[in-house]
Amino acid sequence: MTELLITGGTLVDGTGAAPRRADVAVEGGRVEAIGDLAGRPAARTIDASGQVVAPGFVDVHTHSDLTLLSNPEAHSAVRQGVTTVVVGNCGLGVTPVAADPDALRQAAGYLDLDPSVRWNWTDLPGYLAALDAARPSVNVAALVAHTPLRAAAVGFGDRPADAAALDRMRGLLGDALAAGAAGVSTGLVYAPVCYAREDELEALGRTAAAHGRLFSWHVRDYADGLLDSVRQALRVAAATGCRTQISHLVAVGRRNHGSVARALELIDAARDAGLDVAFDIYPYLAGNAPLSQLLPAWAQEGGEGPMRARLTEPGVRARVRDEWRGMPNAWDDIAVGGRALPDLAADAGADPPEIALDLVAEHGNGVQMVAGGRSERDLADALTHPAAVIGSDGQALDPDGPTGRGTPHPRSFGCFPRLFAEYVRTGRIGLAEAVRKCTSAAAERAGLAGRGVLRGGAAADIVVFDPARIADRATFAAPQRYPEGISAVVVGGRTVVEDGAHGGARPGEILRIP
Repeated sequence: MTELLITGGTLVDGTGAAPRRADVAVEGGRVEAIGDLAGRPAARTIDASGQVVAPGFVDVHTHSDLTLLSNPEAHSAVRQGVTTVVVGNCGLGVTPVAADPDALRQAAGYLDLDPSVRWNWTDLPGYLAALDAARPSVNVAALVAHTPLRAAAVGFGDRPADAAALDRMRGLLGDALAAGAAGVSTGLVYAPVCYAREDELEALGRTAAAHGRLFSWHVRDYADGLLDSVRQALRVAAATGCRTQISHLVAVGRRNHGSVARALELIDAARDAGLDVAFDIYPYLAGNAPLSQLLPAWAQEGGEGPMRARLTEPGVRARVRDEWRGMPNAWDDIAVGGRALPDLAADAGADPPEIALDLVAEHGNGVQMVAGGRSERDLADALTHPAAVIGSDGQALDPDGPTGRGTPHPRSFGCFPRLFAEYVRTGRIGLAEAVRKCTSAAAERAGLAGRGVLRGGAAADIVVFDPARIADRATFAAPQRYPEGISAVVVGGRTVVEDGAHGGARPGEILRIP
């Protein structure tokens, strides 16, 4: 008897092939059969009549490194159809812990929402073992982040990596890749990675290429310097041959609207020249990042402690304010805790720059901002490009637990449903293509063989949704709302979500790349 039979649905298999009517049988955590399976005996049946049956969504860009240890049920991720997440993005990560662990944890404050989570690992195998012990509801693959690599080899200061430091980083990265990491990521706006020179980036790229793994880039500048930053990523890709992923390809600031189209031209030319380059994007006109990202690199030197102390000095604050006069963001495009900075400033009898400096000085890298002012045309250009895959840039959160505090970006709850509601139902992206961007294309970028497709023998990671009803309900004002229209989510053959409710199953697998 088949363990699970999903009947009556429209199969969208993740490859980009046209939708077709088919049943899906699941046995032993794998897809056993696909076709007309009427009359097949099954221990459990899901009636998917009138609904889409697709591979579970593969979120190639998340920051759930620590929230999965606090919230292994991964509520906000799995309830929107995500069955596999990739952590360690933007150069922000938790392994290896070869530098001052307190300083490293402070540098990763953006990820660190639950102080009770203990860091009791020193390397990637130890971190993956901690995830294994937590038994998450979703599958997890990990990138190795540049920040802990540089902290271990160079420290938190503004200085180049010498030959010994480069060897140290290559060795640490190589060990992690041999232990199953999916690749490496950099985040060139975050200290201390912002101090890296191009030879350091090439060293990481060559190591990734030697193992056949991904190099993911939060580029140096998404504002006035976007095109130069994309060119740098493409130079490193050409010099090293590494598979390259540009993270959340956007243009920041109204004066830079239209830059995404020009960046896509650079990417197209690189792909035409034979480089393996793609990018990820989420369907929102605002992003989320540490407020400290607005600071110039010199103000972040030395780690969070020195940065916070520095921001109490009047001369430093005056210098930062002076540099901010030319920044591409308008202050009314930036919100903290769900409120625009000008409103917070008005309450305090101050101005927005003063409030921003006060918040970072008091709370460091843990202060999150939502920053808007992006272009709808830029977003549509990116989402509809054939090299785009969908990555939420969010976190697996539990509204009823420690990770549920505050006002997170709604993408953590509604990224994937929003794509189908805003872009598929409006005809801007076809259903099969949208599913491909969320599944097989994303899995391929991360090197996750056998994920993101529904075919005989594939992993039974499945989402069942109503294409007429699927929609995000999370907003910037009320972000902790689960989506509509998802009737079932299956991970490794076990039903985790049914009728919108999490049943408590935690069958996720920690994916180690061979």
